[in-house]
Amino acid sequence: MPRVRRGPLTRRRHKKILKQAKGFVGGRSRLFKTAKETLMRAGNYAYRHRRLRKRDFRRLWIARINAAARFNGLNYSRLISAMKKADIQVNRKMLAEMAVSDPDGFQAVMAEAGVLPS
Repeated sequence: MPRVRRGPLTRRRHKKILKQAKGFVGGRSRLFKTAKETLMRAGNYAYRHRRLRKRDFRRLWIARINAAARFNGLNYSRLISAMKKADIQVNRKMLAEMAVSDPDGFQAVMAEAGVLPS
């Protein structure tokens, strides 16, 4: 049986890993073993944080809506409750964007929900 030389395959595999590890600091970008370990860890963090990012943005939107609602004399939970009763279906992302960039539109939504205090 002939001898199998695996040099080209190994080099190709190593180059692929090291190319992905570009930009890492020190041996993490130059040494195959540490680069591979770092990439595996980075992949796990990326996977986990793709899910956490959704939570983080929702928390940010709620904080912005709450701030704008309090500026108009109401709190977040009462505003959302009134919007549900009035059947206003604006998602939190759009509501937060309105609160930041279009305060008059936000007040119009509050008035439509019937919660703008006099």
